[in-house]
Amino acid sequence: MNSTTSILRALGLTVALVLSAAPAWAGMSKGQLLYVPCSSHVYHGVKTRPFELTVTLTVRNTDPWRPMTLSAVDYHGSDGRLIRRYLETVVMVPPLSTREFTVEQNDTSGGAGALFLVRWKAAAAMNEPIVEAVMIGTTNSQGISFTSRGVALQE
Repeated sequence: MNSTTSILRALGLTVALVLSAAPAWAGMSKGQLLYVPCSSHVYHGVKTRPFELTVTLTVRNTDPWRPMTLSAVDYHGSDGRLIRRYLETVVMVPPLSTREFTVEQNDTSGGAGALFLVRWKAAAAMNEPIVEAVMIGTTNSQGISFTSRGVALQE
């Protein structure tokens, strides 16, 4: 028994140490619906002028052995309405590869609170993909860029 434990026992306190390890399947899934926040523009300046951005959504298959499929990549506006469906059919994403989807800089239809909903599936549990939006814009000598990562809404 160490001195800290002795002092705590003398004070009548009990200390329990709980060790937990992440299960072997942590970060593994057979499919998810992902919410990816993005912005077609942000506001700046005194008069809150919109600064237009190009949005690039990347879906990265992080599994070195298993392919995955994308069944939906849907772009929604700040008001939640569907603006564009990027997929007509299911798209295969081979191991360690990436698929990209772009919203042009002059397309401000999504607004500052735009989002993508991405649905992916796999035949067996695999490493979860990294799905993120990269926003970048340049005007005159000013530039801005930032990223946001998708979060799972459902398995």
